Amino acid sequence: MLHKTSVKAGLSAAAVISALLIPAAGSASAAPAAPAVSGKTVTAAADSFDAKCRSHSRNYVLKKYYRQVPVGPPTFYTLRCGTSTWGWKHIKAGHGWDSTMDRKIGAAIGSGDANGRGGYSTYANQCPRVEKFRTILGTPAARNDLLTAYKVDQPAAAGAARC
Repeated sequence: MLHKTSVKAGLSAAAVISALLIPAAGSASAAPAAPAVSGKTVTAAADSFDAKCRSHSRNYVLKKYYRQVPVGPPTFYTLRCGTSTWGWKHIKAGHGWDSTMDRKIGAAIGSGDANGRGGYSTYANQCPRVEKFRTILGTPAARNDLLTAYKVDQPAAAGAARC
């Protein structure tokens, strides 16, 4: 009886390890590498967002980004399908969309500094400050919506001379 129990335990452990190591058929890691478009790799999320925007209106919320405020619950900012001039469709067409863009938007909104342009930016840790990434908020759909986001590489307007 002890031998059968240890064999069953070993088989169960092997099944769990296999399930963890072998990606599921529907997972992004099981899919072949996506083609590059304008120098950016199209991700599974981009394909999914594209499909959602084809079947929903420009006001459809694709994702929410959060920023913790000093007191109270976090403030959220939405990424909507948008149009060629704002939202996800604009960002994808004009600036490219991939997991790095998504991560940079999250970092700028989550912990970046207000940029004076109605959004948040991240900066290089140097003097003078150099703005690296910018988000701009406010769309025809709502003021807490992401209008656009893009890479920047220029000295910050405020405080550049105070080094």
